[in-house]
Amino acid sequence: MNRRIERYLVERLAIEYSIIGEGEPIFVMHGGHSNCHEEFGYQALVENGFMVITPSRPGYGGTSKAVGETLSKACLYYARLLDHLKLEKVHLLGISAGGASAIYFAAKYPERVGTLTLQSAVSKTWLTQKDKEYKAARLLFHPKVEKMTWMMISTMNNVFPGFIFKQMFPSFSKLKFSEAKGKINQSDVEAIRKMNNRQRSGFGFMIDLEQVNELTIKVLKAINCPTFIMHSKHDGSVRVEHAYHDHEHIPLSELCLLDSWGHLIWLGNSSSETDEKINRFLRSFSICRM
Repeated sequence: MNRRIERYLVERLAIEYSIIGEGEPIFVMHGGHSNCHEEFGYQALVENGFMVITPSRPGYGGTSKAVGETLSKACLYYARLLDHLKLEKVHLLGISAGGASAIYFAAKYPERVGTLTLQSAVSKTWLTQKDKEYKAARLLFHPKVEKMTWMMISTMNNVFPGFIFKQMFPSFSKLKFSEAKGKINQSDVEAIRKMNNRQRSGFGFMIDLEQVNELTIKVLKAINCPTFIMHSKHDGSVRVEHAYHDHEHIPLSELCLLDSWGHLIWLGNSSSETDEKINRFLRSFSICRM
């Protein structure tokens, strides 16, 4: 894929973003530990005639952490980026920890959003200070040490890809590895290796842990565009209860539960189903006809 990386300055604060493909615009709020170099699911969108625009969210990549002081401020800057790109309306896609940003933007800027798609998305209180995962994240992905953490993970993953895949598997799936074997594709090990080579947390993941708490049921209820909620029944990173929560409170929402092996719904033997379903949804609500 031919990816163009740009940098937009607003009041001396930088927003880094990438653009791939041509066609109706999809504005992507990437997941945690990611940035504008994200790849999961992009190929199928581009091949189906969409342009994929991905800003690195606050604290990730080349985007200033000050952009993310609050969800409200971050979304104001996203709206300014759309103005800069001369885009009145977009399809909005929120992935994993980027779900909070997508939900808030759709609620606060309804005139800019044609459709909302949530994939494995965080939409309510996620990790708390009582959770061991929260404590581990604060330690391993703190801005002072996250570079070393990812360097160690990627180095080990490059040398022992199959071993690291199995070690990381429980963080992505509620299934035991033996139960999921029939759902795993041979290419998944390589996809995880590539993912770990591009992952960085910066200040972004610490911001994510706080910003999700700004979401309320009132915000969810304010979303008035067609919304497609995609989530694996076996997600071990963001439990499926988040998807049920979204579907209960977002008025025009459709819930799509997938039988993929876990959080990364773009991998596994059911990945083609994920691609087909989102493309069908987006084509059904073309922003050119709105």
